[in-house]
Amino acid sequence: MTASTLSTPPTTCAAAPHLQVTWTDPVTGRQGFVVVDRLVRGVASGGLRMRDGCTLDEVRGLAAGMTRKEALHYDPANRYVPLGGAKGGIDVSPHDPEARAVLGRFLEAVRFLLRHHWTTGEDLGLRQDTLDEIIAELGLDSSIEAIYPLLDDAAQARRRLADAFALDVDGVALPELVGGLGVAESALTALDHLGAPRGSARAVIQGFGSMGGATARYLARAGVTVVGLADAHGVITNPGGLDVERLLLTRDPHGGIDRSQLGKGDVEAPQDAWLDIDCEILVPAAVSYCITPDNQSRITARVIAEAANMPTLAEAEAALHARGVLVLPDFVANSATNAWWWWTLFGDVEADAEQADGKVRSSMRRLTTIMLDDAQRLGVTPRRAALDAVDRKLSEIDARFDRAGQHPEGGSSDAEQ
Repeated sequence: MTASTLSTPPTTCAAAPHLQVTWTDPVTGRQGFVVVDRLVRGVASGGLRMRDGCTLDEVRGLAAGMTRKEALHYDPANRYVPLGGAKGGIDVSPHDPEARAVLGRFLEAVRFLLRHHWTTGEDLGLRQDTLDEIIAELGLDSSIEAIYPLLDDAAQARRRLADAFALDVDGVALPELVGGLGVAESALTALDHLGAPRGSARAVIQGFGSMGGATARYLARAGVTVVGLADAHGVITNPGGLDVERLLLTRDPHGGIDRSQLGKGDVEAPQDAWLDIDCEILVPAAVSYCITPDNQSRITARVIAEAANMPTLAEAEAALHARGVLVLPDFVANSATNAWWWWTLFGDVEADAEQADGKVRSSMRRLTTIMLDDAQRLGVTPRRAALDAVDRKLSEIDARFDRAGQHPEGGSSDAEQ
């Protein structure tokens, strides 16, 4: 692979990923990374992000998180069998004039993984339509073509997914809603666990893109008062409640709130003020590592639902847990987008918004309830309880499929040769 290095970590380390790729752009010197944490039936799943400062360690952590998201949704009754976990990242700002060209060269460099082992999609800093355009320019069929050999009827499955992507729910595309619906359902389940009434609960969401925007919509529709929204330009707050639908339908493609649409009583505040607003539910939905040991004491929420990947540092989570705050880990709370893609592709749900809504809600409520009940029973954090559930699910998958990454027909994975 031109201008890249591949490293397969020692198999003696249980936590080591299956494969790591570090690529250096021959034009700009920017680096990109792919980490395959685990293969199941020769394939792993995980999005591709673009951000200035992205590192291999970051991508490695995200890939491990994808293994957990996939495993948690394993149900032998489903047609969808969870894949392994993977992630990609490029150290470039999506606003850099060279970003698209760097992305194209990166995808060309990892073409083999895309065709055979890594299914990917949009993530932080990268839209799916941009990814699809470049994939087509490179002559690749799709960003998820590695999964096609696992489908009974790939053509029919692709039509079903395309039809689902074309669905609109009250002015917003269905694929932009399912992830936030899952986050909202997880947070609402936590409120119920605490015995806190939804009608008197308040929520603050940091980030108003597809994940944060949809979370705000479904919390508001459940009766929760959304009192704060943060975007890249600052915070909008209103103790009486923000008009989520108006702001949602007038935001820009990057999740920016149109300040001309602010209502009576809406107030602008500095960018980090989202941490200080009194609320019962706090949803970090924008960036990683934003809740730290230094700022966690400012949080008044009883529930933190991690819509972003890795937003809470471990020391901060320990301090929050010590004062009774439920931190719903990212690999549980924000797992619905990934699961919905595969439920639709494999045929567990049709291209139908009501079916998607029902499947997401029931699955997220079940997973969150199990996690919180186990955490309470064992006296551990929700994250620890969820990790134990992941271990159980991985053992079930291992018992059904070859852990070494074999393809279903029994041939060895090319990545291991």
